[in-house]
Amino acid sequence: MTPDIIKVKALADFVLEAEFADGKTRRFDVRPLLDYPAFSALREGSLFMAAKVENGTVAWTDEIDLSPDTLYLRFLHRKRAAE
Repeated sequence: MTPDIIKVKALADFVLEAEFADGKTRRFDVRPLLDYPAFSALREGSLFMAAKVENGTVAWTDEIDLSPDTLYLRFLHRKRAAE
């Protein structure tokens, strides 16, 4: 079972940083979702920056939210620096 989101911060370039109940922090690029009608209103930067946690999910309005599963499992992977 995916842990709930306990804290979220909207960052530049439509990236979310979410902290989960298990202590892990993940970053998620929302840009690919902006082409879908359900998320297109988030193109308005001030709306995107108003992301908040509601009932363990990330929400912006009563109609726009993201499940913790999406953020936890599809996060941005960082490339390791060449050693």
